[in-house]
Amino acid sequence: MKDYESEFQKRVAWIRALVESAHAKGVVFGNSGGKDSALVGILCKAACDKTVGLILPCGSKRNYGADAADAKTLADAYGIETRTLDLSPTREALLAALGGEEKMTDAARINLAPRLRMTALYAVAANEGLLVAGTGNRSERYMGYYTKWGDGASDFNPIADLTAGEVFEFLEYLGAPRQIIDKAPSAGLFDGQTDEQEMGVSYAAIDEFILAGTANEKDRAIIERYHRQSEHKRTGTAVYTEGE
Repeated sequence: MKDYESEFQKRVAWIRALVESAHAKGVVFGNSGGKDSALVGILCKAACDKTVGLILPCGSKRNYGADAADAKTLADAYGIETRTLDLSPTREALLAALGGEEKMTDAARINLAPRLRMTALYAVAANEGLLVAGTGNRSERYMGYYTKWGDGASDFNPIADLTAGEVFEFLEYLGAPRQIIDKAPSAGLFDGQTDEQEMGVSYAAIDEFILAGTANEKDRAIIERYHRQSEHKRTGTAVYTEGE
C-alpha cells in the first residue's frame, strides 16, 4: 500500500505550484458525487482555498438525487464552494437541433453530457481565472473509459496515476464520507448505469492487469479490446507534417 500521507502532501504541493505558475486564482472541478471527483476536490481544496465544485446534472434522474446529495456531502465536509448548473435543458435543445434522440446513436447521445459539462467547467474557469482539474483515474484511462474532449479534458489531473483501487484506499485514509466510498462507480450518464456493468469487467480485475499483468482469459480479452480501441484518446490529435 502507498504511503498516503506522503502522497497527500506531494500532490497538494504540486497543485499549489501549478496554480501559482499559471497565475490562476484557484481551481474548478466537476463534483459528481463519486470517488474520483471526491479525491480531486479534497486535494484541490487543501492546495488552494479558491476551489469551486460544480454539480452538473444533465439528463439523468440520479444526477438530481443521490449524486447531487453525495456531492453536497463532500462539499460540506471539506468546505468546498459549490454551485449547481442544470444542463438538462441545454442537452435537450442540442438533441432537438441534431434531429432528436431517434436520429442519434447511443454513443453519440450519451457523450453529449460529458462534453456539455466540460464546456461549463471551462466557461467558469475562463470567467474567473481558474484551472480545470481532471478527475479520471489510471484504470479509466487505460480502458479509454472516458469521453474525448469531455471528462477526458482538463488543465491538470492530480490522480491520473492512481488506479481505481488506490483512489479507494486514498479516500479511506482521508476519512472521506462513507456513502461516497461505498457507492458503485458510475459516470451517471443514464439511470441504472454502473461502470463495471457497462464495461463487463471489474475495476479490481483491471487494476490487477495494470499492476501485475495478470487476468483470466475473459477479463484479459475485454481489457485488451478496450485499450486497443481507445488508443486514439491517449495519443492526441493527429496532425499533418510535410514529408511524412
